[in-house]
Parts: sequence; C-alpha cells; structure tokens
Amino acid sequence: MFKSVVFISFSLALLLILNACKPAKTVVANENFLENLMQQHPDLFSKVLANRDSMRVKIMYTRIDRDKKNRPRFTDYNFNLKPDDYFYPASTVKMPVAFLALEKLNQLGISRNATMITEKGQDGLTAVYNDPTSPDGRPTVEHYIKKIFVVSDNDANNRLYEFLGQQYLHDQLKAKGYSDVQIIRRLAITMPEELHRITNPVSFRDSTGKVLFEQPLIKSNYNYLTRNDFLGKGYLDEKDQLVNTAMDFSRKNRIYLKDLHNILRSVLFPEAVPAQQRFKINEADYKFLYQYMSQLPGETRFPEYDTTHFFDAYCKFLMFGTQKKTSIPKHIRIFNKVGWSYGFLTDVAYIVDFEKNIEFMLSATIYCNEDGILNDDKYDYDSVGLPFLENLGKIIYEEEVKRKRKHQPDLSKFKVSYDK
Repeated sequence: MFKSVVFISFSLALLLILNACKPAKTVVANENFLENLMQQHPDLFSKVLANRDSMRVKIMYTRIDRDKKNRPRFTDYNFNLKPDDYFYPASTVKMPVAFLALEKLNQLGISRNATMITEKGQDGLTAVYNDPTSPDGRPTVEHYIKKIFVVSDNDANNRLYEFLGQQYLHDQLKAKGYSDVQIIRRLAITMPEELHRITNPVSFRDSTGKVLFEQPLIKSNYNYLTRNDFLGKGYLDEKDQLVNTAMDFSRKNRIYLKDLHNILRSVLFPEAVPAQQRFKINEADYKFLYQYMSQLPGETRFPEYDTTHFFDAYCKFLMFGTQKKTSIPKHIRIFNKVGWSYGFLTDVAYIVDFEKNIEFMLSATIYCNEDGILNDDKYDYDSVGLPFLENLGKIIYEEEVKRKRKHQPDLSKFKVSYDK
C-alpha cells in the first residue's frame, strides 16, 4: 500500500510540474536551409533534388537550442512538405500505437508488465496465451513495445492494436491534435478489411492470475475519412497478376511526417509541448521508452537476436542505413522509429552524441520504386533509399557539430543502461 501511495504521489507531482511548464517556443524557418545544404553535395543528392516529387521526398529537421535552465527552443526546417501528399507510413505507425497503449494502461491503473491474454474472438483472428520470446513466457505490453522499437516486430504491434482498436486510436490521436491520422489496419497480415474493424477480447492479469481488466470483442463503426490516395503505375494482385493501374491506398494507414515528428517530440520533451499533446504516462514509462527506442538488437537478451540479420543499423536508417557490418558508436544514440514497405523508407528520429554533446531531430521519407510497380518486392531500398537517409543524417550531423551554441545541453536524461 505504501509503495502505491508513493507512486501515485510521484506521478501527480510529475503531472503538476509538466502542467506548470510553458511549452517551448517553436520557430518554423522560412529559409531553404535543407535544399541549400543538399545542393552543396551534388554527388549525394542531385538525383533526389531533381526527382523530389516523384520520389515523394519529405524532410523535417529540428534544431534544438537550450537556455541556461536547459529548456529547449525548437527551430524547424522543412523540405517538400506538402499538405495531403500521401506516403505509406508502414511501421512508423507503431510509435503512436505504443505510446497510446502505455497511456491506456496508466488510465486503467495496470502495470505494463501485467500478463496480457488475447482470446480469439472470430474466425480469421488469433489468440495469444504465451510469448516464448519474453523472459518468463508471459505476453505483456512491456515486451511487445520492446520488440516494436528494437526490431520493429509486426505481431507485437498487432497485439497492441487489439488492445486499442480503430475508434480508440482515432479518438485519442484526434484529441491530441492529430485529426488526419488513420491507423485502421494491422500490419503485414492479409485479412478482409472488415476484420481490421474487429479486435479480439483482451484481459490483463497479475502475478497470481487475478483478472485486473477485461475488454470484450469490439467492432469499430469508425467512419473512414474520404481519401483519394493512389500510388504507382501498376501492382501485383493476390494471384501475382500484374494490374496496370495505380494501387489504391485509401483504405490503408495514413499519418503525415509532421505528425510523426511532433508525436516523437512530445515524448522526448513532454514539458516543452502543450499539455493537450502529451501522452499521459509516468516517469518510469518515459525511461522505459528512452531505453528501447535507442537500444540495439545486439544489446538485447530477450529475445536474443541474431546480429548477422538484426545488425546495429537494422532500424537506424539515418546516418547508418547502409552499414550492415559496422557497429554504431556507443556514444551516438538514436531514439527513433523506422518504416519500410511498398517502396517507402521512413525514419523519425532524435539523435544525440554524448561525446560531442549535440542533439537534433530529423525525420525523412523517400519513395524508392523506379519501375513504379508495387507488390513485386523489387524496390530500390539498398541502392537509393538507405544511402539517401544515411547521407542526409550525416550532413545534418556535421552541421550540428560545427554549430555554435550559447548554452551546452544537459543530455543526462537520455543516458540509459542497456542491460537487458
């Protein structure tokens, strides 16, 4: 009982502190900083600059300056961000899903390490009673989120989707100011559209097996937004037959790069964004997220990943995307979420160098599918997408190293132990 009172008091104190803080000032720079910077490296970026629209390149870079009290001030630089210009977000949607799962648990008063049981509610869906990849075989929100950020696990995301559901995802993100977001499907699984509306019964249990919360099967009646999102000049259908028309993405997930960037910022700097945009999670959740958003597969014991496949840069595209046999220096940490599918490569990141004491946010997406055919698994990730993201990260990093700061940042809150 005493521990519960202390935890509640601490959480309340944290909430009061956050609410008392004024949001950080954010400036959107009008100058063409990113374009000018890329033009200085024609050997790396001339093709991207010449084909920015067909390659659907979008970049958002945030320069962070601290005051003498270590409070951040943000300056945003954008490249080719166009309203309603669709790109397929792929696994980047897992980031808000993970944050909202933690928020919902906090609102229910349930530990992220409680056992999460998923029943089969309907044919075409599946149950989960154990997780052989966890230390004790129990499925938990904590372990699902860990796998989401370390290796972008699809099943882990889909289990959190069961807990949240279409309507809840939409309502909660809209309340935080992200009204254009549509997370309406599970990932990497083929099923009729109607089944994505249905989420299995879910329950949480404590260490003794006592039921803490039960959620029945839910069928969403969410009204899909009217969209006209088509990509490519053709695609392979379910029978691997070529269809010579653009592929319709209007019933697939959608989230714009700016929203992803701002969602990440709200978790990294909750005290610096408006209260409405914050996720209602506690200090321990923040530390947990900072660890696994930046932890590498080789630093992870449960599961113990094969690093010949899950190499350091497996989910770290900016600065290191092509480096499959090179270790990322330990003094550089990237807190991020990537996505790759249908020819799109995306990385939404906060990058720090603890030796040089620099920090910045950088988010970018690129469509690398020169032949315009979707679903054929012939995408230009290795030859175009990953080199672009790696080089973009490097030139921004080099600018940050050279940049003068009035006050050096205290980055201690982002130093975590990678011990499990």
